[in-house]
Amino acid sequence: MALDPIALALVQNRLDHISRQMGWVMTRTARSPIFNQSHDFSCFLTDAGGTLISQADGIPIHTGGGGFAVRALLAAWGSDIHPEDAFLLNDPYVAGGNHLPDWVIARPVFVDGTLAAFACNRAHQSDIGGGAAGTYNAEATEIYHEGIRLPPLKLIERGRLREDLWQLLKLNSRTPEALDGDVRAMMGSTRIGAERLKALLEDYGLANGLELVEGVLAHADRSFRAALAGLPQGIWRAEEKTDNDCFDLRDVWIRVALDLRADGLTVDFTGTDPQIRGFKNSSIANTWSAVYMALASFFEPSLPRNEGTFRCVRIVAPEGTIVNARPPAPMTMCTVFIAHEIVHAIWKALGLADPSRACAGWGKSIHNGSAGRVGTDRPFVAYHWHCMPGGGAVDGRDGFNQIGHLIALGGLTIPNVEGYEQAYPLRILRHELRCDGGGPGKFRGGTGVEYEVDVLEPAEYSFRGEGVGYATGFGAQGGLEGQVGHMRLVLSDGTSIEPPKYRVCRYELPLREYASSPGGGGWGSPLDRDPMAVLRDVRDGTVSRHAASNIYGVVISADGRSLDDAATQRQRALLRQPGS
Repeated sequence: MALDPIALALVQNRLDHISRQMGWVMTRTARSPIFNQSHDFSCFLTDAGGTLISQADGIPIHTGGGGFAVRALLAAWGSDIHPEDAFLLNDPYVAGGNHLPDWVIARPVFVDGTLAAFACNRAHQSDIGGGAAGTYNAEATEIYHEGIRLPPLKLIERGRLREDLWQLLKLNSRTPEALDGDVRAMMGSTRIGAERLKALLEDYGLANGLELVEGVLAHADRSFRAALAGLPQGIWRAEEKTDNDCFDLRDVWIRVALDLRADGLTVDFTGTDPQIRGFKNSSIANTWSAVYMALASFFEPSLPRNEGTFRCVRIVAPEGTIVNARPPAPMTMCTVFIAHEIVHAIWKALGLADPSRACAGWGKSIHNGSAGRVGTDRPFVAYHWHCMPGGGAVDGRDGFNQIGHLIALGGLTIPNVEGYEQAYPLRILRHELRCDGGGPGKFRGGTGVEYEVDVLEPAEYSFRGEGVGYATGFGAQGGLEGQVGHMRLVLSDGTSIEPPKYRVCRYELPLREYASSPGGGGWGSPLDRDPMAVLRDVRDGTVSRHAASNIYGVVISADGRSLDDAATQRQRALLRQPGS
């Protein structure tokens, strides 16, 4: 299409700005810290057919498959969609959801009486019922154990909130006051988004506006094809595992083949292991999101954030596998794991195609949730975000020492300690970077953290310690893997407990939790790291003097303030010898 490139750029930027505005409204009005501090929600826009046209706000795993939700809504309601309606949904099997805790509010946008677009907010609710407080039921073996299932529903009908449905939703949550405020914030953010999106289309006229939106999608398609053109054509294979099925230790493999040809890219998961008993099975929308996120994050950050970017991508996800499970398989953990493993497998395959862009692996999280009551009347559900892992390194940059889940790519914020202690019965005693936690390399992996917290009330705990027991942050291009995660509980009577990787447990005594979060992988040989960077790490306490000498080959003066250059040259020469 011969469209004005300046107009296309303006439309793309306005679409992305609308998405961000929706996020600002949500952050400033939501009740729960999971939203107003941690940003565990995402806003996105689609066209009238459910094609994603902007996902500039929030967490990629939420939004990459957002079109599935809108297309499910369209299939369910057809022509019975009107101005001032708003829809609610969450189910991964019938409503295009990724997992049950992520509720979607979708608000249609009408221009001159014609359905033109949707403004949407997907947000992880603090509690939606089910077998465990806080939505993560690590003992679930079917989706019915995981909370209320919502097909596409009209929550607001022609401007009027359906009070019967509203009461039903609150009745199925352990934290109804939080849910009430949070979902109202979601509705407010989508209203702002719908108003802004309508104004954009009216500014250009509906027909011209929609033509420009299609031009934005076509530009994204061309941009990604250009990125792929820099890779050699061929088939690139890789795999990644989880070491458990949530109940037993056993390796479960995600296998991928990337088939790059002149007409596009096929991402084929044939050979991936069957769906499992536990709650890490992935919905199809979640798998699509993870694939899109892995591809987009490997290339230039300037790639447009819309579904046009992936028009040339074909995904093969065999039904009945862990990346496309059949009902009634449980799925609550899938947005973190198996999504993390999908991204890792694709990064490994892409790293074979273009080693210069290879990404080291991120540590897998070990954080748990605590839920209970303060006194007799105030319920709480707290996520221990503060023991998140370290990120993997890339060429030119160390891994982030602590960052939210890989599937958030930095979109999930570690909350303020003091605010958390005000909101929940927690006393955080220690939150500091690990020493030698990050994978050594020319660029070091993120360290992870040492986390120590007192939980001051009896509580139920949902453990999801994926990063405990095996190294999860793999190295790239000669870099080494990050350190394994650890967790220990000490009850107030002195009893020490090694918690299970996945389980729901209740402790009637307050306790102290100790956690060492996993480190990210390193990139490149540790012997190629700038000695001054090693000295800085030693002085910061993130690398020990022993590791500096025996892994990095860097010898530091006795006072710890400077390098011994001659000794460093000898040590590095020694370590480079075969067999060292």
